[in-house]
Amino acid sequence: MSHDPEVMMFSRRQTLLAGATLSAAMVMPSLALSKTNSVQKEGFPPMTTSFIETKDGVQIYYKDWGPKDAQPIHFHHGWPLSSDDWDTQMIYFLQHGFRVVAHDRRGHGRSSQVAEGHDMDHYAADASAVVEHLNLKNAVHIGHSTGGGEVARYVAKFGQPQGRVAKAVLVSAVPPLMLKTESNPGGLPMEVFDGIRKGVAENRAQLFVDFPTGPFYGFNREGAKIYPGVIQNWWRQGMMGSVKAHYDGIKAFSETDQTEDLKKITVPTLVMHGDDDQVVPIADSGELSVKLVKNGTLKVYKGYPHGMLTTHADVINPDLLAFIKA
Repeated sequence: MSHDPEVMMFSRRQTLLAGATLSAAMVMPSLALSKTNSVQKEGFPPMTTSFIETKDGVQIYYKDWGPKDAQPIHFHHGWPLSSDDWDTQMIYFLQHGFRVVAHDRRGHGRSSQVAEGHDMDHYAADASAVVEHLNLKNAVHIGHSTGGGEVARYVAKFGQPQGRVAKAVLVSAVPPLMLKTESNPGGLPMEVFDGIRKGVAENRAQLFVDFPTGPFYGFNREGAKIYPGVIQNWWRQGMMGSVKAHYDGIKAFSETDQTEDLKKITVPTLVMHGDDDQVVPIADSGELSVKLVKNGTLKVYKGYPHGMLTTHADVINPDLLAFIKA
């Protein structure tokens, strides 16, 4: 052991610093709790996260933020993401006094990575389980991409019959049918979806870099402003989920014909779509969906991509607010 005064002084400082750090770490949880309670006492709405269990034993993660007596807005995310994809919208509408709810679809995000049930019927039933657990009424349901299909099935099968839905919004949504068939000649050929399946099965991690880097946000367009953090966040959300859920989900979002779901929807419905959507082309989705719902309005965004909720939130959020308040 060294008896050099400088070395001994340095060791003593290290010991004191370690002790101070340990003490701070022991105190921090109570300080954090105290601060959280203080913020809530000052009038900020409580923020909670939790899980519910479906009838077939699946744990569904959800967020429920804001005043419980405020009008609820329930967000339904796209493939292969999670409720985190709605961060910008949830903060925006929370600040405008709404109760905001979002859940991770089964096999996605923090929900159970179960092997079965990756289809629109289960997606809608799981969403209904969240709604019924929270007893949401007079709710606005907003779905993006695959989440739009989930909204259409939920509203038609559960929400309207139960009298729980006020309005619906389909954003860059997959209905009525993405796949090209004899009755849907404008759809995308099966080869497109087989290519996505191949990417998921062989190298999902790389696909989940390529997809947001390219067509999802329109970052492959000349002159596009690219946000590396957005690409990384897309990858993060995707890799949190189950490869089985993502693989099976391709069939769910591409081959589910939701024509009859749309025909059953009578609540005011806003269909929002970018005319440069390279993932779900507008001509065979938004333009057809608005003709099938009873009380629909189509809002087209010139040059906007599939992921316009993120890239153009400054435009989309106020438009959503105007529709909800109308």
